[in-house]
Formats: sequence, C-alpha cells, structure tokens
Amino acid sequence: MSAPVKLAGFAALLLLVFGVAVAAGDVIGPDRQAPAIPQPGMGEHGEAVDPIRGLSIAEDGLSLAVAQTSPELVFSVVEDGAPVRDFEVEHEKRMHVIVVRRDGTGFQHLHPELGADGAWRTPLTVSDPGAYRVFADFKHDGTAYTLAADLTVDGAATYRDFPAPSVVDTTDGYEVRMRADGEALAFDITRDGQAVETEPYLGAGGHLVALREGDLAFLHVHPNDDGVAFEADLEPEKRYHLYLQFKHEGRVHTAEFTR
Repeated sequence: MSAPVKLAGFAALLLLVFGVAVAAGDVIGPDRQAPAIPQPGMGEHGEAVDPIRGLSIAEDGLSLAVAQTSPELVFSVVEDGAPVRDFEVEHEKRMHVIVVRRDGTGFQHLHPELGADGAWRTPLTVSDPGAYRVFADFKHDGTAYTLAADLTVDGAATYRDFPAPSVVDTTDGYEVRMRADGEALAFDITRDGQAVETEPYLGAGGHLVALREGDLAFLHVHPNDDGVAFEADLEPEKRYHLYLQFKHEGRVHTAEFTR
C-alpha cells in the first residue's frame, strides 16, 4: 500500500475515534473540559483573591481518594500513599464538601468528620440521576486546596439548561437580591419586606460558592467584614452558578443566582 493511502487511512481512523469520544462526552453530561487555571487576582482592598480550583483530583502531591458515595460519602486526602490527617481550620471547619450535579442543580454543602483511620465521612443523599461533582475544600500546610472527583447516580438523566442571568431569588420566605458593590458582590436579604440581619455562619455573615458554567471550576470567595458581601474575582466573559448560604433564626438557607 502506498504511503499516501496509508496516511489517509490513519487520518480516517483518527476522525472515527474522535467522533466516538465526542459522542460519549455528550452522553455523560455537560461540558467537562477544563481551561487553564488562572492566577490569583487582587480584591478591592488589596487582598489576594483565590484562583479558580477544583478541576483536578490531585494537586501538589495530594490526591482525593473516594471509597464510598452512598448512603455515606467516605473519602481520604492521600499523600505518599497515606491519608493526610493534619488539616487547618478554614471558615470554622477543617473540611468543606460541596456536591452538585453537572448542570448546577442539587447543591449541597457538607462538613464531614475525620475518623481514626484518616477517612472523612458524612451522610450523602443524591436522588436525581446524573453525573455529580464532589469538591473537597481544605487547608493543609498553609495552602488552600480544592480537589474534586465525579460520582454518578444511575438512571436516565435530564440535564437542565444553564439558567438565564438572575439577581433575585426567593428561598424559605426570604427574598435575596444580589448587587455589585465596587468589585465585590453584595446581597440584600429581606423577609416580609423587612431587612434581615444574618447570624454568623462559618465565621461570616454568609458563605458564597461560585461554580463556572461547563467545567464547574470552583471559586471559594472571601467574605468582607461588612454585611453579606464577598470579594469575587469572576471572569467577565464566563457564566457562573452562585450559591449564597446565610443563617437566620438558627437555620441555614441557600439562595441561587446566575451571573
């Protein structure tokens, strides 16, 4: 067979393999491709803003090892083949776990407990079929990490389209309105038309998680000292799911937005 014929056949094979891979990705769910992680920016008051994280199961020699997902999520952070046991307190907890379906629905924020075996455990219920992303957000040796893994709930999944931009959400009888405050994002919370003063939650007036459309890159933003406001270095050309959690009258409530 001539060289040109061989090259043409090889190119056709590559196109076939690539087409199968794309089709498989469409079946799995929304876009999983991850662009390069941007470097940290600077907030309005000169402090460093976290880079986007949560695109990898491993970083700097640390890896996320998930042993079980239901009815209890069991996982370890592993370094050199052994579970890591020394974690620093960040936002009043040594470990924050975020679980969300690939289309941004089903958001959960959990705080597992570390066992004597070096494994973290927390009850987990995910009922809607589909592909989910699990984020382990923690601090180790003075560095903040977000490692992520996938889990799947069997069944026919119907993924929702990314919502239109929204700055107002109603949850549990509260109306929450998002607005720009300089380079920060601020949230005004009312109930029955009256302003609500939130109670401390995880060391602040609220807790905000931003997940980028498609790859669900994770941005754990920092709260300001004044009210429910956060330094959020969101890329202007990208769209995000935003999840605000606040505490009032002893209960934690979650409001969701699209930007």
